[in-house]
Amino acid sequence: MNPSLITNVECFVLKPDRHNLVVVKVTTDNNMVGLGCATFQQRPKAVQLLVEEYLRPILIGKDANNIEDLWHMMMVNSYWRNGPITNNAIAGVDMALWDIKGKLAGMPLYQLFGGKSRDAVPAYTHAVADNNEELYQEVDSLLAQGYKHIRCQLGFYGGNPSQLHTPEQSTPGSYYDQDEYMQTTVRMFAQLREKYQHRFHILHDVHERLFPNQAVQFAKDLEPYKPYFIEDILPPDQNEWLQQIRSQTATPIATGELFNNPLEWRSLVANRQIDYIRCHVSQIGGITPALKLGALCEAFGVRIAWHTPSDITPIGIAVNTHLNIHLHSAAIQENIPIKENTRSVFSPVQDAKNGYIYPLEHPGIGVEFNEAAALNFPVEYRMHEWTQARLPDGTLMTP
Repeated sequence: MNPSLITNVECFVLKPDRHNLVVVKVTTDNNMVGLGCATFQQRPKAVQLLVEEYLRPILIGKDANNIEDLWHMMMVNSYWRNGPITNNAIAGVDMALWDIKGKLAGMPLYQLFGGKSRDAVPAYTHAVADNNEELYQEVDSLLAQGYKHIRCQLGFYGGNPSQLHTPEQSTPGSYYDQDEYMQTTVRMFAQLREKYQHRFHILHDVHERLFPNQAVQFAKDLEPYKPYFIEDILPPDQNEWLQQIRSQTATPIATGELFNNPLEWRSLVANRQIDYIRCHVSQIGGITPALKLGALCEAFGVRIAWHTPSDITPIGIAVNTHLNIHLHSAAIQENIPIKENTRSVFSPVQDAKNGYIYPLEHPGIGVEFNEAAALNFPVEYRMHEWTQARLPDGTLMTP
């Protein structure tokens, strides 16, 4: 195979809608261009600096065909490794290299991996409301669109507290009450099952808002309503408690969107303490480690539900779909409709059809990036208030 030498590596940061997005572009001497998603919306400029100041110099002149070697070189070049900024920067390059390889082969990415494991990927989306009646309207609308898996939330993460009992001169933050949240959510599940029976699978995201002993009880309380999975019931630093949850309840548990390092998921998968892994592909370093994680999960019966939030580019969404259509261990894909400004920068954009997502059939990843249009949406940092989650007494909790 003829070498395909890297001549340039560029990084673009933009904010077309609510979130900052990060795109990496790799160009080679045979006029091939690859694109990757390196989005870390809370630290986008740090990712851009790492790509342009540290990765570009070591990549110029290297053969883009050698993805495995280049991935390891980028990971160990800084000696210290496996952090969100480093991993996202590497992932942007890694995806772009896979994009180039798919274009050289004339194949969509999933075909390059080895073809399909399924015809389409089941999709789930979010129904969020402040009360049950509004939630039912959301659910009815999504059922009419063909969704059979719906993540249901009353209020923001931790719920909408109705009677917070706080001290005087409380520290500013996003307050919630754990007891009220658990009671309200269990009641929500019961009422959804009573109204809809089993017309759809119910998912829910705790978003790390509980103490470990509360998480054990919460998982047990939800078991009668047979959730599809409960996401991030614990923060990563308390995942040792998952063994107790697994021993006491059959409630399916999903976690992993905050993971950076293989040591964070290896024991959980090998000891079968989770049912679904929710890693964010760019957060773990891109397609190259994602394929390996998929193979590991298959060996231990753990299924994959890659994190696919609104703060991800359509490039990253397409990558998740290619992985999901190929990996036998994939289960489901999160889907949030793409807004118009973002659609003006990226094309084509995938939309769910009757509750399923289909892969793009273009060579490589299959998504193009309009650099001129991106200039209309400059990066903009904002405070993320939801990361200041606090208990009624003012204690800061994991967001």
